[in-house]
Amino acid sequence: MSDTPLRRNPSRKECEDVIRRILITEVLEHGSNRHFKTAADFMKYFESLYPAGDSLTKQVQRAVKAIGMPKDSKGYFVINKTEAQLQQDRELSFLLQKTKAAAVSLEGCETVFLKTEPCYKDYLLQLIEESATFADKYVTILNTSRGLLFYTQNARQLQILLESLKDPSDL
Repeated sequence: MSDTPLRRNPSRKECEDVIRRILITEVLEHGSNRHFKTAADFMKYFESLYPAGDSLTKQVQRAVKAIGMPKDSKGYFVINKTEAQLQQDRELSFLLQKTKAAAVSLEGCETVFLKTEPCYKDYLLQLIEESATFADKYVTILNTSRGLLFYTQNARQLQILLESLKDPSDL
């Protein structure tokens, strides 16, 4: 008799857990999954622990199917996202590229608050956004309950411009 215990095949649930761990490790080590596209890609790992055979292959295939992971554009499994989330991410990616979006830090910005009558602030915001005079004077403007909040690289310059426009004799 052999001292080696007989190893049985893992349950589908055990396979699912192992597959998730493999993919999470892959993402943590490499930033994304670049090795696993099909159930067959997991077989090397499972065959190192369990007796190889059709039943093991089918169990791993069932586990992959039960997890229901979507695939990225290159066909690799995406862990921890549903197909709907992946589709939403694709749409976001498309729109960010199309609009030439860029993340801009507001860390170096100063704020200037322009207090104004609430009934006119929406129109004032529109005029400032369309103004060539203001084009390079602010990073962004927020419409607030009592006026407009500017984020700018040069608060003093923006304040001088706003004050100069309030005095109609300068125009």
